[in-house]
Amino acid sequence: MVMPNKTSLPATGAGAAPDIGEKPRVVAAPAAASPELSPRAKRRTFTAAEKLRILAETDRAADTGGIAAILRREGLYSSALTDWRRQRDAGAFEALKPLKRGPKAVPANPLEAELAKARQDIARLQRRLERAEAVIDVQKKFSALPGIALPPVDSDETPQ
Repeated sequence: MVMPNKTSLPATGAGAAPDIGEKPRVVAAPAAASPELSPRAKRRTFTAAEKLRILAETDRAADTGGIAAILRREGLYSSALTDWRRQRDAGAFEALKPLKRGPKAVPANPLEAELAKARQDIARLQRRLERAEAVIDVQKKFSALPGIALPPVDSDETPQ
């Protein structure tokens, strides 16, 4: 929005009087951020040491009734304090550390390597079986030709 400036500055210097017939200058309003809008809020995380410090302060202030003041100063809700106390009492100091958000990594299965090796062996043996069956089929077709007799496959004797 452009608003006219009712008082014009002297054109010739700091002490000169403005001209009577001079039109007021138009001055643009400064571009300022709205005081009601703040930048996007970020999730606050507390280290285990900070949580233990705040818990110790609230434990000391429990007798004097100063817990509310501590919560206001730290910008916390009483439910966070309750959760932290429950974690501390359970002895879960690891739970006081902030957790990484998102999907968790799946631990490696110790039998996975053995399964992969077994699958490779199966595939190798499958290829050998297919080749052996192909050779047997060729032998059967060859023996079916007229006038050629092959010894039976079950005999241990070799033809001479």
